[in-house]
Amino acid sequence: MSKSRIGNFFEDFEPGQMLRHGVPRTLSEGDRTLYIGLTGSRSALNTAATTASALGLRSAPMEDLLVFNVVFGKTVPELSLNAIANLGYADARFLRPVHAGDTLAVTSQVLGTKENSSGKSGVVYVRSIATNQRDEAVLTFVRWVMVHKRAADGAAAPALPVPPLPSHVDASRLIVPAFIEPASVTRVTGFDDLWEDYAAGERIDHIGSMTVNDSDHSIAARLYQNTAKAHFDAHLMAQSTAGQRLVYGGHVMSICRSLAYDGLENCLGMLAINGGSHVAPVFAGDTLSCVTQVMETYALSGQLGALRLRTIGAKNVGTARAIALPDANAPKSRFPAEVVLDLDYTVVIPKKQLRL
Repeated sequence: MSKSRIGNFFEDFEPGQMLRHGVPRTLSEGDRTLYIGLTGSRSALNTAATTASALGLRSAPMEDLLVFNVVFGKTVPELSLNAIANLGYADARFLRPVHAGDTLAVTSQVLGTKENSSGKSGVVYVRSIATNQRDEAVLTFVRWVMVHKRAADGAAAPALPVPPLPSHVDASRLIVPAFIEPASVTRVTGFDDLWEDYAAGERIDHIGSMTVNDSDHSIAARLYQNTAKAHFDAHLMAQSTAGQRLVYGGHVMSICRSLAYDGLENCLGMLAINGGSHVAPVFAGDTLSCVTQVMETYALSGQLGALRLRTIGAKNVGTARAIALPDANAPKSRFPAEVVLDLDYTVVIPKKQLRL
């Protein structure tokens, strides 16, 4: 009658398996404030109730990546407590704004598995769905994670075919909030760059950098209730190939997103994460910088447009100008050693309003 919660190992995952993750989470204004303190976010829509009200929302919504990371954290005890690394994301859609006072619950379904050639671990693919207290879906995404086998010398596990994943979320599947006079956001940001001012292929070098402190990444993982051993157990990680605790990859995404504010000030939030890879680990003491490339622009209905962006995060390069944009089709193993994040996502941004 053991009550030791050791988590699932690679052999424990089966095709179609449904997992209901415990302890729903109510988000508060305190969560928003702590997230700002840990990431430096300056998002106009998420950090001022007056801006949200002027754009027609009942209150300022929670940061999109705060919601993503909290939902991710809910899945850790069943999916990635024994993870070696979280590898990537696909087909993520933000379906509804989440406000202070909303309570999130999460379920996941196993899509497929693939054992690694070493025989000591494997990759598990899952889709997670978060709902609010009204049972309305607010976020869905696919992720894949490398998980230890229970017995490294155990029999090979049968491969469970992974269904094909879309290269990006098509515009027809995006859920866009109903903003009122969205271009009015320029009055509070002080910058006039709107949808028409961005072009495919354009490169934006973000001027800021941020060093990841040991305390900050630990607090961030606790904020997200992410209990993965790789982020907390220094004794265990000292014996691993990494040699030390890893910074949670979702926190790296949040820092890079906050740094990317400069040059993208009038974006009103993420609509989708088309794909993402944690190319290399980040450790306490590393300094993050990032550059963003505009991959596509497409019009949405009314006064809104969308930008498909690719943000490359790198460590210890000194400045964004030093980051070389890797070929998106190249294997991640061939990326420059300093690249830690390759994130493909779609944001909503106002169009210029016609003045008659």
